[in-house]
Amino acid sequence: MNNALATGLLVLVVAMSISMLMIPWLVKWAPALGMIDNPDERKVHATPIPRAGGIGIVLGALIPLLIWLPWNDVVVSFFLGSVILLVFGVWDDIKELGHYVKFVGQFLAVLLVVYYGDLYVTNIPFLGNGALGEDAGRLFTVFAMVGMINAINHSDGLDGLAGGESLLSLGAIAYLAFQAQDLIVVFIAVATIGGVFGFLRFNSHPARVFMGDSGSQVLGFTLGFLAVYLTQVSNPALSPAVAALLLGLPVVDIISVFVQRIYGGMNWFRATSNHIHHRLLKLGFEHYQSVIVIYSVQAILVLLAVLLPYESDGLLIGIYLAMTVLVFGALVTAEKSGWRMKSPSPDSALMHLINGLEADSGLMVVDRAVIRLLLSLFVLSCAVFAVDVPRDLSIASALLFVALLARLVLGYRVWFLSLRLMIYVAMAFVAYLVEYYPPEIFASHDYWLSVFYVVTGLAVVMAVRYSRGEFFRVTPLDYLVVLIVLVLTLLSENGFTDVTLVALVVKLIVLFYGAEIVLKYMRSRWDMFTVSVLVSLALIGGRQFL
Repeated sequence: MNNALATGLLVLVVAMSISMLMIPWLVKWAPALGMIDNPDERKVHATPIPRAGGIGIVLGALIPLLIWLPWNDVVVSFFLGSVILLVFGVWDDIKELGHYVKFVGQFLAVLLVVYYGDLYVTNIPFLGNGALGEDAGRLFTVFAMVGMINAINHSDGLDGLAGGESLLSLGAIAYLAFQAQDLIVVFIAVATIGGVFGFLRFNSHPARVFMGDSGSQVLGFTLGFLAVYLTQVSNPALSPAVAALLLGLPVVDIISVFVQRIYGGMNWFRATSNHIHHRLLKLGFEHYQSVIVIYSVQAILVLLAVLLPYESDGLLIGIYLAMTVLVFGALVTAEKSGWRMKSPSPDSALMHLINGLEADSGLMVVDRAVIRLLLSLFVLSCAVFAVDVPRDLSIASALLFVALLARLVLGYRVWFLSLRLMIYVAMAFVAYLVEYYPPEIFASHDYWLSVFYVVTGLAVVMAVRYSRGEFFRVTPLDYLVVLIVLVLTLLSENGFTDVTLVALVVKLIVLFYGAEIVLKYMRSRWDMFTVSVLVSLALIGGRQFL
């Protein structure tokens, strides 16, 4: 499965890159298309925001899948369903469709999966394998998947919320599918993760773009599809109740909202402000604090799914219900008691300490210079000392060299060649090469690599925290990244996952954040760092012709 792992990482990076490349242009053209989310009394944003990010998520995920995914009827049904929901979602983001019209698109997409793809649930908690007959199983699957589409759609109420929740669920699903050696689920999950990561780069509070229905509906559809496929096809030995933990908080949130609407005599389908995130805001939590609280609960649920996938249905449902009671019990108690979250005083010693450094101070200038120098030396040394370079990586590096050279020479005249995109992909190439085909000098002196990553990581943390303005401030996305690293580390220490994979993920995070800092502050595109990356790509690509 090593080749599958490498391909999966490539799919993720390509999906993320496509998403990051497309979204700025979608933001630019959204007003002309009418894809603008205007504020109202139920929404938390105060200015109109483009809601075109979902197109970047979906196309970012689907394009690499067209290349690498094995094709069969169920995969075709997934693709067609995703496209249908994308079309209906874009239509809704432009015209504000009613919920009945949106249901048409949702049912069309799901019916394709259930009846053309022949994917449906037969194993349900407590009743055992094959408890549902074919007709009942198909009907149950249709309504369950439509419910999941709406759960994610309704959870998309704060910057980064729906994307982050989905990303955590997708990561757990990808992990369990990798254990079952099901590449269909792995590739779909990691491609979607890549698309979401690219989107979250622009969606962290204060968001520059929303995903809109075009993104949230496809995310919900993908999660529902993967949960069914994983538990019914990939590994039927899994407890069917594990799906509840994998899908997590959005499911119980929408059930809670419907119960409140029914109890209050309200329209079932009319949007209200009684979701978990709305209630946290009313309790005085700031925007990013509300998102982090929900991320944390979701992370606990999906981590339990990974750690306990074969336990009894009763235990898993019991855990899910206990977490539900804990979360909503805490909310109700806080609401009835009049408790409110208090923000730290701006005059406190802690806040003075946090804000004590400025982005343009001498220390921060030196810090960013260290990052630039270390990254430049790293990519050059990896390319110079590389001996065993895979043929496909060499060819890809040669092509990337040509594209990067054109971008550096011609500048914005080749606007379609994203400098950030090419730098990210190049850094991923180098990290993969060092991890899986280490040069002899690195293999015998690997402690130097450890020192490089530790020093660079610390410098990046400082640079991110004290970056100028709002462009690269610490956000819930940073918390999400740290959360993912901690979970992967925990799994590796307990033998649940490959330590090498965890190490590569951590290293990529350090390299990507470092590259972002250098690109943000460099004064010329012919920077020491960009030139070093260009030379490195030439050396790696040239191995194919030596």
